[in-house]
Parts: sequence; C-alpha cells; structure tokens
Amino acid sequence: MTDDAWHGLSDPLVVCSRGSVVELAAVLPASGRFVVARLDGTRMADADHVFYDFSDALFFPSYFGWNWNAMSDCLRDLRWLPADGYLVIVDNATQLLSDSVQDRHTLFRVLARAVRHWASPLGRPQGQVAPFMVLLLVDGDEEAVQLRQDITQALYGGH
Repeated sequence: MTDDAWHGLSDPLVVCSRGSVVELAAVLPASGRFVVARLDGTRMADADHVFYDFSDALFFPSYFGWNWNAMSDCLRDLRWLPADGYLVIVDNATQLLSDSVQDRHTLFRVLARAVRHWASPLGRPQGQVAPFMVLLLVDGDEEAVQLRQDITQALYGGH
C-alpha cells in the first residue's frame, strides 16, 4: 500500500486476513507523526467494552459520553492526540460485538464516518488531510469475505 492509498481508499474500512498482512512500514506513509492504536475484537463483546477500549487506546478526554454519538465525535476530533495520521488496527475483528449485529453495524458506520471526515480537506488549514485508517484483521480469507459483506450491509444496506 502506498501513500496514495491513504488518500484514495475506496473502502473506508480495510479488512485483511493474517496471511496477507504487510509490514506496518508499508501501510504507513513515509514520513510524519502517526498514532497507531491496536485493539482486540475479542475484548469488545458489547458496546461498553468498545467504548472503553477505544477510549483507552486513543486517550479520549474525560468528557467522553460513553455512547455512539460521543465516540463518533471523539474519533472526528482527536485534538488531544495531534498527529499527521492515525491507524486503528483491530485484531480478531470478526469477534467485534458478535452478539449484536445492530451495534456492530453502528460501529462500522462510526468508523467509516471518521475515515471520511479525516480524508476531507474541508475546514483544514491549506486543505491538508490527516489520514485516519481502520485495519480490521481476521484469521482467513473466508472470514475476510464475510466481514466485508457485513461492512457493506452496515454502510450501504439502507440504514
């Protein structure tokens, strides 16, 4: 993946099976200060654990409201964590909110909204974007296909 991939991702959430994972240096742009947050889907069985793990990994401020709207707001702000780009890696992504399809779809929409927000030059000094990438890691290619279908349903399936 090249620097251009940060600016032209067709899918806001990238799904990757472990067998095809590339070196982190190949995923990140060549220069700048980047925040890399690594989370584990097996730890995020319900919305409360999602809020806790994202808050912990990205140092959400004390006023974080512990709900989906507040998480969306924090992911699109991050002024307390200034960087030239952000990479959120979720291991075991098929385990994310495995008991609640509705919450899982809400999470995918929140993450996709953050990706699109950071990719937009509107309201930024000199129109500069700050890449925000979400990499969802799964064990195999079949899981990757299923997760991509789930994301497509969440983002484009009429919600």
